[in-house]
Amino acid sequence: MSTADTAETSRNTSIARTVTDVFQPRNLLLAGMLAIGLAAAGRWTGLLWGLLGALCAGIIPAGYIEWERGRGTWGDRHVVDRTKRAPIFLVILGSIGVGSAVMVLGGAPTGILTAMLGLWAMTVVLLAVNTVWKISVDASVGSAVVALLAVVHSPWWLLGYAMTLAVCWSRVALGYHTVGQVTAGTALGAATAGAFLFV
Repeated sequence: MSTADTAETSRNTSIARTVTDVFQPRNLLLAGMLAIGLAAAGRWTGLLWGLLGALCAGIIPAGYIEWERGRGTWGDRHVVDRTKRAPIFLVILGSIGVGSAVMVLGGAPTGILTAMLGLWAMTVVLLAVNTVWKISVDASVGSAVVALLAVVHSPWWLLGYAMTLAVCWSRVALGYHTVGQVTAGTALGAATAGAFLFV
């Protein structure tokens, strides 16, 4: 490989790393759930419900990953070893479940609760698939947030799939996933919006 090729590869890796870090699940869920909560409530109080959703779906699980990293359980936040991911999914399921219960008891708007239940169902599938195949969680979350925003706000949010494609590219470029794994993750994420069909 020539010096120019090496430099190009290094540059692409750097870009991919930036994309995957900026659009990591906790960041997308924080922004996305706030926007979903606002749309669901139609007023500023929806931001509080959205914050609860973001806390339970993204921030608590991310905090758990960081805690385990500190203990030396995993090398980085990506947890590239599929066989070590089950505890993360169980924490996510428990956290979203508790958050959803609080929303029910607190009379949260239907839209934000439905989004939470869609994310819970998505996580169940991620856990099941992960037992045999390394499906992309980042692609799933990137797709789910866009799909849910399109349902509660406007179909124009579907343009956000450009971001999802960037996330998919970054995961493949970094060697964390195959094209098939990010494609499956994207499809699963899009399916979360189907939760609104039952409202």
